[in-house]
Amino acid sequence: MFQNRRYLDRFSADKGLKLSEVITVPTASMGFYSNKVKHLDELKAGDVVTLPNDPSNLARSLDFLQKYGLIKINPDITPTKASLRDITENPKGLVFKPLEAAQLPRALGGVIGSLINANFAISAGLKLADAIQLDILPEDLKNMIVVRAEDADKPFAQDLKAAVESPEFEVFFDRKDTMFSAFQKPEWMTARHKP
Repeated sequence: MFQNRRYLDRFSADKGLKLSEVITVPTASMGFYSNKVKHLDELKAGDVVTLPNDPSNLARSLDFLQKYGLIKINPDITPTKASLRDITENPKGLVFKPLEAAQLPRALGGVIGSLINANFAISAGLKLADAIQLDILPEDLKNMIVVRAEDADKPFAQDLKAAVESPEFEVFFDRKDTMFSAFQKPEWMTARHKP
């Protein structure tokens, strides 16, 4: 299972690989977690917010903060390459501290809030549903099953696709008694329920 379309395109170009998407799958998103506030509107000047320090997830964090009105980023910067120096407006006067992504859940108690990738949140015992705000993922940031281009039509790839498209697979993500109900479904999955 590959990360997402943006990563796939960059990775394929960088490595000279020919890869094909089989299907997009439900995906857990980055979230803003806090033990001190209940809503993003409660953030104020001087509040410290931690973010992942690797370039890809730092850029995603900044995109998140801009999407929810906390900062503005230089519009001339490619969103996937944004860094702290590309913040043009910070109206609340927040203080951003990049940390290694795996350390973000541990640091949560010492800051007002943290943007934490789903895999690290889940590993630390945080519930996705407890995030103050989960990022609403665009389709190109949802996870995909990917195979080598020459394998795209092989039976195993088609079997994987059929399994993901099965009603049993979707029902698993509808169960409210698991963390998976907070995963965001791909557009193809939600479209089949529209009138």
